[in-house]
Amino acid sequence: MTDTPDIHGHCPDPFGPVKDAFARNFTDGPEGLDEVGARFTVFRAGEVVLDLWAGQADSVANQPFGPDTLAPVFSTGKAVMALMIAWAVERGLLDYEAPVAAIWPEFGQAGKADITLAQLMSHQAGLAGPSPAIDPTLWFEPEQVLEVLCRQAPLWQPGTASGYHPITVGYLAGEVFRRADGRTMGQALKADFADPAGLDLWLGLPEAEHARVARMKKPTAAPDLGPIDAIKTAAFLDKGSAPAGRGSAEWRKMEIPSANMHATAEALARMLALALPEGVAGKPLSPATRTALMQQRISGPDRVLPFDLSWGAGVMRNQGEGAVFGPNPETVGHCGWGGSCAFADPTTGLTAAYVMTRQSPHLIGDPRPAALIEALYAAL
Repeated sequence: MTDTPDIHGHCPDPFGPVKDAFARNFTDGPEGLDEVGARFTVFRAGEVVLDLWAGQADSVANQPFGPDTLAPVFSTGKAVMALMIAWAVERGLLDYEAPVAAIWPEFGQAGKADITLAQLMSHQAGLAGPSPAIDPTLWFEPEQVLEVLCRQAPLWQPGTASGYHPITVGYLAGEVFRRADGRTMGQALKADFADPAGLDLWLGLPEAEHARVARMKKPTAAPDLGPIDAIKTAAFLDKGSAPAGRGSAEWRKMEIPSANMHATAEALARMLALALPEGVAGKPLSPATRTALMQQRISGPDRVLPFDLSWGAGVMRNQGEGAVFGPNPETVGHCGWGGSCAFADPTTGLTAAYVMTRQSPHLIGDPRPAALIEALYAAL
């Protein structure tokens, strides 16, 4: 147990139990996961409901966690990636039901000609990791990675099951977006949403911003993947299943939509409003596009994660073992390596995000944000 840190931010009286839960995460964290630095932010209809932060962004340098601290959010950024693809669909640049090969002919090699954009985004393409394995430094050469994935045959029959693509889906979705839009996803995110709305949200972090990035405390144990097979090995366990140098300056400057977004909790929560009727920066998605994004594309046992999951077009649906975003099954969101998460709830109109510096081994459903989300909904 550690001392309660000073808790900063905004918390109206009805949400006092959320602040209490936030404090307990620092002093008596579940599973011994006492927070080092963290932030939890909730919005509704463009207005902040609550915003709490505390602790250290860098305990080594004694740097406090503040409102401008950027956190690496890893796979939580996949929610934003899914929204950016939806933004391209909204503008008629992409079609969820069209084959990826229609816009990217090279992708259609090795039995992938019929894989649709919706299947790619919902982790059904069978490209969960490079197989055979690649050198981990190759990830810093995106064109070479894309050539490898274009040549690769699916690891299972596409469209028959999901199999979480930890890293590869970001390279693939990023290339599809670039071919459709003409800009990289990071460039479009900045120009269309982050700059107009004042969101501290980055895909490809300029070096001038690196000093604001929190120092992460890595998990003390590996995640539980269940029984290991060749698919899980390619996705998570091969030496080349993920880029080398995570957290380096080169890593931060790259655009990997699936893995290396940097953001504040406030920016993530506000960006998730693109999944709701209000939209972001005066840019709403139509009801048809929101439905196409959020409707179930596949459900059942995932071939990579040891969970029974329901996927939309790049977002986790709040059902099955993925029901970690409160009580409403229509909610969508995503979790990231170590515990971060963000979600949008069409039933209540809430969007929320949690970021932290101490990482846990939980793949989804970290107990720290779970306690905050439970207290949030109890206070509504």
